[in-house]
Amino acid sequence: MPHIRPVSDLRNKFAEISKIVHECQEPIFLTKNGYGDMVVMSIEHFEKLQFENEIVFKLREAENQSSADDRRYSHAEVFEALRERLADGQKV
Repeated sequence: MPHIRPVSDLRNKFAEISKIVHECQEPIFLTKNGYGDMVVMSIEHFEKLQFENEIVFKLREAENQSSADDRRYSHAEVFEALRERLADGQKV
């Protein structure tokens, strides 16, 4: 269940809000005049969301590339190509 608090709690109950976002690893939604205004979350939770979004973006990019190309490689071919690149000192 989402944590919803008035924005005034950010000023009046900062320590409590900080404790919640760090212990629950969930955001707190702050309201102003009864309407959603902002979200507060821990840095760790924010970085996790960014990482997950990056993974989703890269998977979509890979799916798009796969759809545009009919070539398919076995795992043995992929690992052999990686070994060759590593042996040549190229970036992987």
